[in-house]
Amino acid sequence: MDVVEVTEGKTRFFVPRQDPHLQFPPGSGPVFYNSRMELNRDATVLLLSVLRPGSYLDAMGASGVRGLRVAHEVGIPVTINDRSATAVNLIRQNVEALGLTAEITREDANALMSSRKFDAVDLDPFGTPAPFVDSAARSAGPYLFVTATDTAPLCGAHLKAGMRRYFSRPRNTEYHAEVGLRTLLGFVVREVIKYDRGVEPLFCYAHEHFHRLHLRLRDGAAAADRTLARLGYVMQCPHCFYRSEQAGMLPEPEECALCGADLVPVGPLWTGGINDDRTLLEMQEALTAVTAGTGSRIARLLETCRLELETSSHYDYHVIAKSLRVSPGGIGTVIERLSALGYRASRAHYSGTAIKTDAPLPVLEKVISGG
Repeated sequence: MDVVEVTEGKTRFFVPRQDPHLQFPPGSGPVFYNSRMELNRDATVLLLSVLRPGSYLDAMGASGVRGLRVAHEVGIPVTINDRSATAVNLIRQNVEALGLTAEITREDANALMSSRKFDAVDLDPFGTPAPFVDSAARSAGPYLFVTATDTAPLCGAHLKAGMRRYFSRPRNTEYHAEVGLRTLLGFVVREVIKYDRGVEPLFCYAHEHFHRLHLRLRDGAAAADRTLARLGYVMQCPHCFYRSEQAGMLPEPEECALCGADLVPVGPLWTGGINDDRTLLEMQEALTAVTAGTGSRIARLLETCRLELETSSHYDYHVIAKSLRVSPGGIGTVIERLSALGYRASRAHYSGTAIKTDAPLPVLEKVISGG
């Protein structure tokens, strides 16, 4: 195998040489490695440096980079698994070159997670994590991390695929990134609570082509019931920008308060908070001690997430301005004016034109139009 040396964080490792002329170079190597996921891995290393679980499973290692970095940079016991013999050989070479004592296994991920327990289980598949979440929910101790890169099904662009994989009906709205993140979280929650375990989101975000969840799991039926209460729907008007939120397993019929149309349910999905402020603060404080190539981007992400409202949707103020045929001011000005009127308002971490607010839609439209 023709390999090249790569450095992420403090870790140097070898990956297969990729063909840069292809549309998706990571797919050209015999073992998968995607350099565009560096922020995802940097953030996980940072979070684990705060949480410090007693054991960690990289369930689908591929090149092994995630597990290698956790073992080398955080110093916690790591198991790196892949079912490919080629991948396992590369992982073993990288572990030996770094002088690590990480455990390397070659098993089907579901079989491994069905037979062993780990303090933290990390799912980072190519595409959907849906086939692996049930076994991960049984394997994970206090922490479960999940990445999904099938953003089109999650966001409603590929509706039938989203319904098959996540047992939800997403809708391709202007806040589709939020829908995708909360659809994924809602699916993971439903897989966890059937085992009388609750879920507490620590750090969940949408970025470019992926959604990422970092979750704390709590044992007990009471914790599961508290989690269940946060499942619900965004009720979207099909004719205007109005939307509301509903809690519950099944949506109740509701009419648009502005135009009277029947609202369309989006979900079920997670309607609670997606971040834990104390955890984000600890990550901010620890960031200076962690070597992260995407450190400045993570710093901005953490700050925005700490300020972000917990609403399950946002308004794209450019889309609203276009509908009103006005030229909008800066997003900061719109947020300041909403705050001055006594409403809460914030940016959303995944879009530069997204506004989260508890202001009624007519108020927001008036602010955007300069009235």
